[in-house]
Amino acid sequence: MRRFWRAIMKFEELNLAPAILQAVQEQGYDTPTPVQAQAIPIVLAGHDLLAGAQTGTGKTAAFMLPILHKLSLAEAGRNKFGGKAIRALVLTPTRELAAQIQESAKDYGKYLSLQSTVVFGGVGMKPQVDRVKRGVDVLVATPGRLLDLQGQGLLDLSSIEILVLDEADRMLDMGFIPDIEKIFNLTPFTRQTLFFSATMPPAIQTFAQLCLTDPLSIEIARSSIPTSVTHAFYPVAMDQRDELLLELLKQTDYHSVMIFTRTRKEADQLTSLIKSTGQPKVAAMHSDINQVDRMKALAGFKAGDYEILVAT
Repeated sequence: MRRFWRAIMKFEELNLAPAILQAVQEQGYDTPTPVQAQAIPIVLAGHDLLAGAQTGTGKTAAFMLPILHKLSLAEAGRNKFGGKAIRALVLTPTRELAAQIQESAKDYGKYLSLQSTVVFGGVGMKPQVDRVKRGVDVLVATPGRLLDLQGQGLLDLSSIEILVLDEADRMLDMGFIPDIEKIFNLTPFTRQTLFFSATMPPAIQTFAQLCLTDPLSIEIARSSIPTSVTHAFYPVAMDQRDELLLELLKQTDYHSVMIFTRTRKEADQLTSLIKSTGQPKVAAMHSDINQVDRMKALAGFKAGDYEILVAT
């Protein structure tokens, strides 16, 4: 696999459409991250890509910005239902990540005449089916729900031009690779394919060789912990953990706190305990909570409606 690298200091140098640059600037970004600076020219040039980049490096924009640019250059065809054909497909392992990626597509494409949507399990299928049939340019999906729709004849993937596999190593860990292979076989062989993975185990490299055509390869070094982050470790007896946590919250001037627990039961118990201290802005998020409420909790935490999120 060939390697490609080029240092670019400003988004203006990436030759993206002015409408995309305007949206990027409104998001507060001026300089691309390393993965964006290296990946965007590769995608714009039409190459397949194998990228090693962990979460938090800006990889969503690294593939979404050039995808939106390329799709904006031509009108979409029609799908078998008469709506706009899907031209870009992004596969991701989790519902929450799928929702975040689709939000990015909306934010970056707000000044373009492009549509996007997301499909995943845990919520009603009909609204998703109706939206896809009407037509979208970019579809973000988890593999299970995508194959459900395809198996029922409710999806048309025959016009896919660009396919992105995000967090490929997590896909492997979660057992999604057979589903991914099925989806790849439903899309045109001439598609452009982009792989993003935080790690590159041999299984991912082997799978990438089967799916990618003469790809360029980039790898972003894992970022070090920022010096602004303070670490603390408290050895504490099991029966004193809650008391210590409540005292730390009491002494801290916080606005946004994430607390991770080992089990779903512990998450619920801790959420109730924190609420009992007079802190109403706390929410729990785990797999026993339905998908709609999980999305509300995450959105509320992001918006500041919840100051504490307790999660598995």
